[in-house]
Amino acid sequence: MKHIAVVILNFNSGDVLKPCLASLAEQDWDGRLDVWVVDNASADSSVAMVREQFAWVRLIASPENIGFSAGNNLALRQILAETPTPEAVLVLNPDTVVPSNGIAGLVAALVERPKAGIVGPKLVLADGSLDLACRRAFPSAEVALYRMIGLSALFPRSPRFGRYNMTYLDPDVTTEVDSIVGAAMLLRTEVLRDVGLLDEAFFMYGEDLDWCYRTKSYGWQVWYDPRVTILHYKRVSSTRRAVPSIRAFYDAMRIFHRKHYEATTLAPLNWLIYLGIRLKEWQALVRNRLRPLASRRAMHGNNKNA
Repeated sequence: MKHIAVVILNFNSGDVLKPCLASLAEQDWDGRLDVWVVDNASADSSVAMVREQFAWVRLIASPENIGFSAGNNLALRQILAETPTPEAVLVLNPDTVVPSNGIAGLVAALVERPKAGIVGPKLVLADGSLDLACRRAFPSAEVALYRMIGLSALFPRSPRFGRYNMTYLDPDVTTEVDSIVGAAMLLRTEVLRDVGLLDEAFFMYGEDLDWCYRTKSYGWQVWYDPRVTILHYKRVSSTRRAVPSIRAFYDAMRIFHRKHYEATTLAPLNWLIYLGIRLKEWQALVRNRLRPLASRRAMHGNNKNA
């Protein structure tokens, strides 16, 4: 692979977008790297900053905030229409810093596995801890139940109860997984043509799970490869809109279950799942309401590993 596109969806994150773009400018990779930034009607100086300091970036300025899926799709459609078309696309969050060997490492991880449609790196948070969302199982009824009743937290080392975030597995082990996280995922353009763009029913959250689910349904594999480690500050934009972010998170749960599991799940269990999601949403909103603004932002930014 000698031609890769990077798509970054930005919303009021100019402070972290700048070091992210700077890290992409310093990649030790001899191929062609096209970097796209889609700005979702930011109120900060993101657009001006990109135009003035990163003129080589291909900028799309949306007049309104259309969400994560629709925003990324603005660039993905143009990428697919280009000639020559990049061989793979890296969907990347603005609150990430990619090491100089990051692009080369992710490309190698994809190339060495012909059946891999998507690969993702190890993501670490600012405090050095693992971003648990970087390797996941699909939230089937069984897996969702273990999370909702707390068994995943009580028994994180259990291959059964700790399946969602794969907490039983050494984070430095390369493994095939159900899903990685949309903060950093490299997928073949062939996969993009097979499975289609991001589902715009997901405004924010859940679209990465859905994309990986569809990718695997087409016979492709999804791999987590910790040989590349990317710093992820995590949810800069969502911490600035805590209540909408919480609602979007639980909406994504409902959409994913309805789309992929509802038809094959017994009606009483579907009812319990939707009730559990609603109760968890109310609990999160109440806790958020009771916290002072500063701790509310910190809590929402650090604890949600969806």
